[in-house]
Amino acid sequence: MILVTGGSGQLGSELRNILDEKKIEYIAPSSKELNITDEKSVLQYVQKLKPSVIYHCAAYTAVDAAEDEGKKLNYLVNDEGTTNMAKAAARIDAVIVYISTDYVFDGNLTDGEYAVDAETNPLNEYGKAKLAGEKAIQTFASKYYIIRTSWVFGKYGKNFVFTMQRLAEQYPKITVVADQFGRPTWTRTLAEFMTYVVENHADYGVYHLSNDSTCTWYEFASEILKNENTEVEPITSEQFPQKATRPTHSIMDLSKAKSIGFEIPTWQKALSEMLKSFN
Repeated sequence: MILVTGGSGQLGSELRNILDEKKIEYIAPSSKELNITDEKSVLQYVQKLKPSVIYHCAAYTAVDAAEDEGKKLNYLVNDEGTTNMAKAAARIDAVIVYISTDYVFDGNLTDGEYAVDAETNPLNEYGKAKLAGEKAIQTFASKYYIIRTSWVFGKYGKNFVFTMQRLAEQYPKITVVADQFGRPTWTRTLAEFMTYVVENHADYGVYHLSNDSTCTWYEFASEILKNENTEVEPITSEQFPQKATRPTHSIMDLSKAKSIGFEIPTWQKALSEMLKSFN
């Protein structure tokens, strides 16, 4: 049996689709059925279910809110909740797959890409909490995959693609930051990789997974809206202040994921496929 936390979220919904396609049985409890922030109930639930694999997709992802009004919940879910899941996985000797973020890096690497063993130094509270979750997984679980990803988009839930499309319907011109560099990630590609490492018994440890090729948010937006009449204008991060500081250069090295035979499509191809599936 497989356990999926956060199964109704953007990534969890995509993962459930893939598991359904593979005809793999799983349980994806709601937050009421499994409160990951309650250590005692987590242990009881997991010990009763005895899953062989736990895909831990549940997360607090409101990056700006995590700086103030959501700070407590951010740590409660991303740090303590992950700690509880790691302890439970270890108790029954289950494999746990944890999704982390490029925001564990500070973005000061202006040339090259962040390796899986690169020094971490998160700039915002969300990144700090997700890094704490990584450390909890490494401390308490023995069979784990930590998968760092970035700029996630997909057909479920709120994300940058839908935000750009909505703004394009409302305004003839929109402005998008052009001095932050990274890799967009389709939830489909990420979910496929999550099942790939488990099914192929890849070495446990930290992996980076995004779609191939790099871009700025401005370039990403321009590709999303290339068939629309809306003008996309580049601006600097200083012109678009946000509560949480984002790394300006968070391009992660994908060579480890590629080395185990996983084929990674470019973000342009992934975006095209996602839009086709949504339409």
